[in-house]
Amino acid sequence: MASNTVASSAISGREETVIPVFPWFGIDIGGTLVKLVYFEPLDLTAEEIRNEGEILVNIRRYLTSNRAYGQDGVRDDALELKNIELGSRRGNLHFIRFPTSKMMTFIDACVMRNLHMLTFKIFATGGGAYKFEKDIVEKLKISWCKCDELDTLMNGLCYITKLNSKECFYYEEPQNDANPNKHPFTFDINHPFLLVNIGSGISILYVESESSYRRITGTSIGGGTFLGLCCLLTGCSSYDEAIQLASEGDSTKVDKLVKDIYGGDYERFGLPGHIVASSFGHMNQSDKRDQASKADLARATLVTVLNNIGSISMMCARTENVHRVLFSGSFLRVNDLSMRILAYAMDYWSGGEIKAIFLEHEGYFSAVGCLRQFLMDANNDERDLINSSRQ
Repeated sequence: MASNTVASSAISGREETVIPVFPWFGIDIGGTLVKLVYFEPLDLTAEEIRNEGEILVNIRRYLTSNRAYGQDGVRDDALELKNIELGSRRGNLHFIRFPTSKMMTFIDACVMRNLHMLTFKIFATGGGAYKFEKDIVEKLKISWCKCDELDTLMNGLCYITKLNSKECFYYEEPQNDANPNKHPFTFDINHPFLLVNIGSGISILYVESESSYRRITGTSIGGGTFLGLCCLLTGCSSYDEAIQLASEGDSTKVDKLVKDIYGGDYERFGLPGHIVASSFGHMNQSDKRDQASKADLARATLVTVLNNIGSISMMCARTENVHRVLFSGSFLRVNDLSMRILAYAMDYWSGGEIKAIFLEHEGYFSAVGCLRQFLMDANNDERDLINSSRQ
């Protein structure tokens, strides 16, 4: 097994950044998706190249030369961050995802490729970090370090937004299907905002600064709800299939609108006729059920979930007196439709006062936070070693 030592000045007494041995990973095992980040070093020394061995070379080549891993694993190459500095090293940061249902297959693949012979410690977060801990420790024989989900989320978010000036964006015209006008947003993390993390469920954080934040509420109605109901109602079998169906559907064939009840706008309370009055309200009529397609059902499910998220987010923003709401999480992955629905809802119901802001690396922040925690832990271990040597 690779040595647990790190490249540093060790016990010389000098304060230097500690560089743990490669490979470097961070992993977030969610209820629906596993998100993995991998740092590919570009500045290996001649000595490191001589010593890294065939296993590490093969793993790096496998992870960086493929966009797909089996039938379900995907490397989001459009999100790759090139030639960045991390832990005093320069390299590329890769972003990989696969369904949580394939986690045992992933563990077996790690054993087959002898990954456990190289990585002495892995930092992980998400519910799966607990659920799969026994299998991982028994099969991979490694130190499995579990991290708090919200702490790693903030850690990764702060790092990526500072690193990537184009990380944040908003939609100027979210209802314009042809050209919603996506614009970059200059983000300062040291001004209060809400962070709405959309995974299988929802967590909402009030953030005052990089080091001051708290969870204020959440809801069980999230991405897992959308996928579960779509599978039940339409027979689809994957998130991508459900989103594709939703993009082709018409939710007004399923939802009952204000105009369906009042014949037009409800002027007394300022409710326009096109607003949803009752999600799935048409489905208690047999003729409406006959007319609704699978795509219509998927679209109505998406609108129902997003309206719920948008409503809760807006109420929280008003309660906390903030005007910026950041939406993150794997549910928004390659999902322009959901982002535009949320953007419109936030803009409409707040009268333009509250802006919905989105992020390019939406689902990967917790995994990035785990990777950074891995590097911080290496430095803490080295400081302990130096201090003990001085006693």
